[in-house]
Amino acid sequence: MRAASGQPLARDAMAYVLAGGRGSRLKELTDNRAKPAVYFGGKARIIDFALSNAINSGIRRIGVATQYKAHSLIRHMQRAWNFMRPERNESFDILPASQRVSETQWYEGTADAVYQNIDIIAAHAPKYMVILAGDHIYKMDYELMLQQHVNSGADVTVGCLVVPRMDATGFGVMHVDETDRITAFIEKPADPPGIPGQPHMALASMGIYVFETKFLFEQLRRDAADPNSQRDFGGDIIPYLVKHGKAQAHRFTASCIRAADEIEEYWRDVGTIDAYFDANLDLTDTVPKLDLYDRDWPIWSDAVVAAPAKFVHDEEGRRGSAICSLISNDCIVSGATARRSLLMTGVKMGSFSSCNEAVILPQCNIGRGAELSRVIIDAGVRIPEGLVVGQDPVEDALRFHRSSNGVCLITKPMIDRLIN
Repeated sequence: MRAASGQPLARDAMAYVLAGGRGSRLKELTDNRAKPAVYFGGKARIIDFALSNAINSGIRRIGVATQYKAHSLIRHMQRAWNFMRPERNESFDILPASQRVSETQWYEGTADAVYQNIDIIAAHAPKYMVILAGDHIYKMDYELMLQQHVNSGADVTVGCLVVPRMDATGFGVMHVDETDRITAFIEKPADPPGIPGQPHMALASMGIYVFETKFLFEQLRRDAADPNSQRDFGGDIIPYLVKHGKAQAHRFTASCIRAADEIEEYWRDVGTIDAYFDANLDLTDTVPKLDLYDRDWPIWSDAVVAAPAKFVHDEEGRRGSAICSLISNDCIVSGATARRSLLMTGVKMGSFSSCNEAVILPQCNIGRGAELSRVIIDAGVRIPEGLVVGQDPVEDALRFHRSSNGVCLITKPMIDRLIN
C-alpha cells in the first residue's frame, strides 16, 4: 500500500517521540538527564534509535516532546539532528513542556504531551502519526507498520512484542483474536493472556502507535475533556479504542530490521541498571545481537569532532590493549587493558589499570593501577589510582550503587564521598 501520490506512506507521516520521562530505575544515571539522553553503545544516546528508525523508514517530519531535566537531551538533538530542511518539506521540532495550554499545566501524561501540541502538528499537515517511546533500543521499519495500519482499516495499530507469557507481567499486554485484532488491553497483568495458537506466549506493547492524524486529534480532544482520564495512551486512549473502535496489533517480527548476521529480533527496554549494562555488553560479542555496523540501517548521532583512539606502551605488564571492546574517539588506553568493555568518547585509562565488563561514559579518567569489573561509570568521573571495584561485594555496596546482578554504578558524588 502506498499513498495516493505513489510515494511510501512514511512521506505522509509524522513521527512523534515521547521523551519526557526520567527513568528513575536507572538510579543516579538519570539524576541530571532524562532517560532518552543517557549515552549508549559508544557514541549514541538512547533516543537516537527511535529517531534513526524514523529517518531510515522515510519519515521526514519529527517532533520530540521533552520534560524532565531536558537540557542535555535538547542540546544533543540540536547538535545531532539539525540536518532537516524545511525547503524539502522536512521538519524537526523539539517540544518542551511549556505550559502552552495552561500557565500551571505541564505534560500530564503521554497523550497530553501530544494534545498540547496539536496546533504545531496540524501546521505540518501529516496524514498519519507514528507515536514512539524515546527510550528503547531496536531497529524497525515504521513504513511496514503504516502499511498494515492502512490495509487493516484500524483506528489504531499498536506495535507488539511476542514474549514468553509470564515475562509480560511488567508490560501492557494485548489480548487478540485470530486476526490480531485487539480485544482487550491489560496493564501489567499478574496472569497475562496467551496468543491464539501460542498459549505460552503473549503480545506486549512496545509503546508504538499509528493513527490517522485527524482521528487522533478527535480522540485527544475527547480524552482531554474527560475529568477521569490520566491523559495516557496506554492507560486511557488505547483501552477506549479497544472497546469502542478497531485496534490492531502489529508484531515486531513483521518490521524488525536485521542485518545478515543478526539472528533475533532485538528490542530492549534499558530502563534498569542491569538491563542497560547487559544491552551495552551485547555489542561486544563477536557477532552482536544488534549490529551497529549495518550501513543499510545506520544509527545516526552527533558526529563528534575528536581525535582517533590511541593505544600506547608495549611492555610486559604495561601494554595498551582492548579485547572484545568498543573504543570511541578521543580515547587513550595508556599501558592499560580493556576487556569486553565500552569506552565512550574521551575516556583515558592510566598505566597498569584494567576494566573487565565495563560501560564507561564520556570524559572519564581511570587512574593508574585501578581494577574495575562489572561497572558503569557515569560521565566525567575520575577514578582514583589503585581503586578496586568488583571483587568485594560488601565493600562495593557500601561505596557505590550495586545492582541485584552485581553491577556497580559509579558517579562523581560517590567518588567525592570516597576521597573526602
